[in-house]
Amino acid sequence: MSENARPLDLLNSAKGKVVLVELKNGHAITGKLIAFDVHINITLESAEEKRDGETLRKLGNVFIRGDTIVMISPTI
Repeated sequence: MSENARPLDLLNSAKGKVVLVELKNGHAITGKLIAFDVHINITLESAEEKRDGETLRKLGNVFIRGDTIVMISPTI
């Protein structure tokens, strides 16, 4: 991360890529990051709920409120 990069810049660079989102309730969701706003509300495409690396269920397109998110990370 460069000295002048801001957190929203990092999210912007992840647009169109698959990300891992961990939620306050302990759930983990992966999907392609489509959009986000200043409150870190996000929209994912082709989202899946994961546990221990296994897919529990396919969710499709989802909107996740930013106040429920603990972490967003690009997947490998």
